[in-house]
Amino acid sequence: MARRYDPDRRQRIIDAAIRVVGAKGIAGLSHRSAAAEADVPLGSTTYHFATLDDLLVAALRQANEAFTPTLPPGADLAESLARLLGELLTGDRARAELEYELYLAALRRPALRPVAAQWYEAVAAALSDRVDPGTARALVAVMDGLSLQVLLTGAQFDEAYAREILGRVLRA
Repeated sequence: MARRYDPDRRQRIIDAAIRVVGAKGIAGLSHRSAAAEADVPLGSTTYHFATLDDLLVAALRQANEAFTPTLPPGADLAESLARLLGELLTGDRARAELEYELYLAALRRPALRPVAAQWYEAVAAALSDRVDPGTARALVAVMDGLSLQVLLTGAQFDEAYAREILGRVLRA
């Protein structure tokens, strides 16, 4: 039997894994569920991703790439960050929940920790042209905290509150 040329298969498997995690959580992800969702043979998932952690790393990397903060030069930083958080948390809440679920999976899956750390460092680096590195890390921590409060409690995102809290960090 001839091997079918399918250059997009690996990406389809990653996309399928993200959809499975979005629908069923990390506990619902398996090679089998990803293969079924991607409509590929089971062997394809294990060929491209030897372990489930390998697949989760790829999914988290993709989620990280989707969130790269771009801030208008000269704009009020607290206002820009609050607006960015608002877009993340109110635009597609299910996607925000999915990305945080992948991000927080690093608590139990050491293979994900370097990728989670890369995301954290990338966001801090994006801020470091506007503030010192310590303030950049503090802003990332506050944005994480604000995001988790909204996602875990089901509360509405309060942009004015976020702007005030972020402003306090910047003034400290």
